[in-house]
Amino acid sequence: MPSLLILTYVGFVSLGLPDAVLGVAWPSLRAGFALPQSALGALLVGTGVGYFASSFAAGRLVERLGVGKLLTLSSGLITVAMLGYATTPAWPLLILCGLIAGLGSGAIDAGLNTYAASNFSARHVNWLHACYCAGAALGPLIATAALATTGSWRSGYAILGAIMLLLTTAFAVVKGSFRARAPAADAPREAPAVPIAAALRQRRVWLQIAVFFLYTGLELILGQWSFTLNTEARGVATETAGVWASAYWGAIGVGRVVLGLAIDRVGADRLLRMATLTALLGTVLFAVGPAWPGAAGLMLAGLGLAPIYPTLMSRTPARLGPYTVHAIGFQASAAMVGGALLPSLGGVLAARVGLGSIGTLAVVTAAGLWLLHEILVRSAPAERASGVA
Repeated sequence: MPSLLILTYVGFVSLGLPDAVLGVAWPSLRAGFALPQSALGALLVGTGVGYFASSFAAGRLVERLGVGKLLTLSSGLITVAMLGYATTPAWPLLILCGLIAGLGSGAIDAGLNTYAASNFSARHVNWLHACYCAGAALGPLIATAALATTGSWRSGYAILGAIMLLLTTAFAVVKGSFRARAPAADAPREAPAVPIAAALRQRRVWLQIAVFFLYTGLELILGQWSFTLNTEARGVATETAGVWASAYWGAIGVGRVVLGLAIDRVGADRLLRMATLTALLGTVLFAVGPAWPGAAGLMLAGLGLAPIYPTLMSRTPARLGPYTVHAIGFQASAAMVGGALLPSLGGVLAARVGLGSIGTLAVVTAAGLWLLHEILVRSAPAERASGVA
C-alpha cells in the first residue's frame, strides 16, 4: 500500500479520536461550569468557526506544505486543544480551545477528502472514513473509562492529549518521506479551474451542500446527545451509556468497512438510497423507544449513516465534473455548519422543551436527508443532459 495512503488512514484516525468525546464529557463538564444545556452550542460553534476558516484554505495548505507537514501541524493544534480542555479553569478559554481544535481539523479534513475523492476508489474512501470512526469510537471509551476511574471529565481529555502528542511526533518524524505527491499514472487529471461563482450557480452543487449539512447534523445530534439523553432522561448507567455512544461510532466504522466491500456490486447511488432510508428508520426507533430499543435504533442509524459521507464525496467528481474542486470545499464547510448548528439547536430545545425533543429533531433531520438525496438522485438525468455531471 502506498505510503501516502497509509498516512491518510492514520490521519483519519487522529481526526476522529477527539471528536466524539464531548458527548460523554458534556454532563460532567456542564455541571462543573454550572452551564445550561444550550451552552453546548457555544462550544460547537467555536469549533465550527475554526474548522470553517481552515477548510477554505485546505487546498493551498496541501499544495504548499504537503500532506505530511499539514498532518503534523494540524495534529499539533488538536494536541494543544485537548490539553487545554484538560487544564483550563474558565468556560471562555474552553471555547477558545474548541476554536483551536477546529482549526486543526478543518484543513486536513477538507484536504484529505479532496485528495481521496480524486485519487482513490469509493471503496478506499469508505475505508478511510472507517478509520475516522475507529478513532471516534475509541474516544468515548477512553473518556468513559477515565470518568468512571477518576470522576473527572478532564482526565479523559488529558489522555487524548497525550495520545495526540505521540501521533504528532510520529507525523513529524515521517513527514519528509511524503514530499513527492505526484498522482498515480492512472489517476484522473485535474480539471481546468472554474470560477467559484460558476459552481454556485449549479443546482446539484446546492443539493449536495444541503445533503452534507443534514448528514453531519444528524450524525452529531445522535453522537453528541445520545449519552446525555440516555443518562439524564432514560435512567441508563454512565458506563452503559458510554459503551452505547462508542458502539454508535463503531457501527458507522464497521458499516463503512463492510459496505465498502459491497459498493462495487450494489452501486453507489443504490447504496446511498438504501442507507438514507435505514438511517431514518433507526433514528425513529431511537427517538420513540425506551433505553434498549432506543439503543438498537441508535446502532441501526449508525449502520445507515455509515456509507453516506464517504460515498457522496467519492461521487462528487462524476456528478459535478469541473466544479468538483470548489464543491468538495463547499461540502466540507456545509458539513461543519450542520455539525455545529443542528446539535446546538438540540441544546436549545433540550433546555426549553426537554431532552425528549432531541429525538424529534433527529427524526426531522433524517427525513430531510432522505428526501433531499432522493431529489438529488432523481435530478441526475436532466442535469447530465446539461453537461454538469
